[in-house]
Amino acid sequence: MAIRFQILFFLVVVLAISSATALISSESFNPSASKAISDLRDAIERGLGFQGKEGLKVSGFDVRDALVGQSVAYEFDVEVDKKTIPIKLLEDVNRWDFVDLPMFRTEEGEEKGLAEFGKRRESSRVSPVLSPFQLAGPMELWIQDGDDLRLSLPHDVEAGTLKKVILSDGAVVTVKGARSVSLRHPLELPLPLNRTYQKGRSMASGLMSIAEALRNTARSNEKPLLSLRIVGPTSLTSSPSTSPNDKLKLRLLAPGLVELSARSVPAVAEDVDRPVGHGATLWPLTSLNSSNSNLRGFEELLASVLGKKGEEEGSFKLVRAEVSARNYLKMGFSVEKRLLEEEVDWSGFPEWKMKPEEATSHFEVIARIEDNGKVIPERIAQVQPVVTQDTISFSAQTGNISFSQLPIVHPPPVYFTL
Repeated sequence: MAIRFQILFFLVVVLAISSATALISSESFNPSASKAISDLRDAIERGLGFQGKEGLKVSGFDVRDALVGQSVAYEFDVEVDKKTIPIKLLEDVNRWDFVDLPMFRTEEGEEKGLAEFGKRRESSRVSPVLSPFQLAGPMELWIQDGDDLRLSLPHDVEAGTLKKVILSDGAVVTVKGARSVSLRHPLELPLPLNRTYQKGRSMASGLMSIAEALRNTARSNEKPLLSLRIVGPTSLTSSPSTSPNDKLKLRLLAPGLVELSARSVPAVAEDVDRPVGHGATLWPLTSLNSSNSNLRGFEELLASVLGKKGEEEGSFKLVRAEVSARNYLKMGFSVEKRLLEEEVDWSGFPEWKMKPEEATSHFEVIARIEDNGKVIPERIAQVQPVVTQDTISFSAQTGNISFSQLPIVHPPPVYFTL
């Protein structure tokens, strides 16, 4: 009787511990994560046409196997002949890691940690940012989510919370920590792409000619033509220069509004003869020049979008442009399809193998993680699974023949063998 009581007590303790562990796991796991993954699965099934089809089974989508990486997305809307053409490009992710994203955890899970997610990089919880880039005036910058923005010219300057920064002609700043850069107003850009300046003195093609025409137009107007919105920058610093006369001057126009100007402004007449061909910089991005490989790729893409119109006099409109750094999720899933006898030719299938009843295809999805926790699929590709090698027993290879029925073969003698 005592032994039975001890066994019963042991079972009760084990069940209590198991229930407590399950309760902790369910409390630590964020229910919004399962909702985001289920929405991702539904979107993929609708996009591939799997939803509602009989004989198809989609499996996978385990967040414990998900990889997270950071990349830069380029989105443009080009209007040609009153027809808007969306363009979307995505840089390759250089590194994929197992990352403990906040969307997969609750506040309690942040403190305790979840064993099923394993060891993940803590630094990857930081929001992705763009690499530092330089902007040259004349233009205006609208700052969003820049409460902690640091202004250095080159020493730190206290200007309060900045909402708008005007860059005069000749002023160049380096932007760090920005999450995205977008165009505030549509731009009317000139055509053709290949344009000659000053009666054949210099020749520019593609984006270089458009940038040069846009810069000349901005210089001739009183107000900056180009207006950009920058989200979340951490610092605006004057570009490094060897000349002390190139330091920027600050003028406070209103609370949250400042103007940055250069002490020495280049003359427009001298700048007209500046070569805009090979080696020239792309205004307003002074870090890009005509030899940049990404810039040449953009030029080829723009030429293919415009077609014959790109060689004619006229214009086209850049309705929307945004460059943003984002987190991306990569995970695998599989699709199983029930096989029917009449759908498959089994003539070349080995007799000793068992015929499969289902065919499985493996896929990989790369999805964008939004700030609100939604996961939106961007790219889906079919991947090849690990190839398994069949092993056949000796009896199956020889047709299940005994050794007594095999012919005796005498190999030629080796005279150097003792």
